[in-house]
Amino acid sequence: MTALLANRNWEQHPPDHFPPGDAVAWGYDFYGLWKTVEIFGVQQTLRWVPRGEFLMGSPADEPERYENELQHPVRLTYGFWLADTACSQSLWEAVVGKNPADFKDSDNPVENVSWEDVSDFLAKLNTTQSDSKYSLPTEAQWEYACRAGSSTPFNSGENINPEQVNYNGAYPYNNGEKGAYRRKTIAVKTFVPNDWGLYQMHGNVLEWCSDWFGNYSSYQMTDPEGPADGATRVLRGGSWFIGARRCRSAFRGRREPADRGDNIGFRFAQAGNERSESQ
Repeated sequence: MTALLANRNWEQHPPDHFPPGDAVAWGYDFYGLWKTVEIFGVQQTLRWVPRGEFLMGSPADEPERYENELQHPVRLTYGFWLADTACSQSLWEAVVGKNPADFKDSDNPVENVSWEDVSDFLAKLNTTQSDSKYSLPTEAQWEYACRAGSSTPFNSGENINPEQVNYNGAYPYNNGEKGAYRRKTIAVKTFVPNDWGLYQMHGNVLEWCSDWFGNYSSYQMTDPEGPADGATRVLRGGSWFIGARRCRSAFRGRREPADRGDNIGFRFAQAGNERSESQ
């Protein structure tokens, strides 16, 4: 149902330019608008995420929540494109020329990349762009896209299992059953996507966001971008290495910008130049 609502939303709030000039393929399906771009010979599909409002963070009665997840309303006044997968090793290597991942497989997400490494990657990637630049999503954009209209702990419902998400199945969520622990990453499109066509927003690798880590406000926020400075950057989504609690939509991780790990990756966003004020 939420995917169908998303389709109606993009009809009301499309990007400024569609079909997009940078796409080698484009269209719309059950999940909404999509486009595929070619970057140094590797193709990546992005999904259109229309502007909207949602409750960011977790409600006080959500099991196993953390105190830093204070629930608050957020309004995003512009839509954006978001890669439908975490950045693959094949794409990273095409741009950077080497592969830092521990779990080598071209279809797996790149890992062992710091926030600073990703910034360098995006800077090089943007040398190919004359218009809308690639960036990391903000923390608010990331959670909005992850939830895809849901309000449950996971975008698929109240709980998860290792047949849906790649995490440490020895540590289930909220008294759930224990399951498999793969001990490694898996291909970026292994499981079905969420209702907005985005793959593995839960588990596999933690994903860097653009924000410095900071406390939430209880007031409604509009297009929040996080604190002006800080010591750590935000990570979202959980990973193959950790339990289900830290794979929830509201979970907030953090690491220093120079930190790397074999469970840390990213997906990139691209501005869509669509704003409510201009419609």
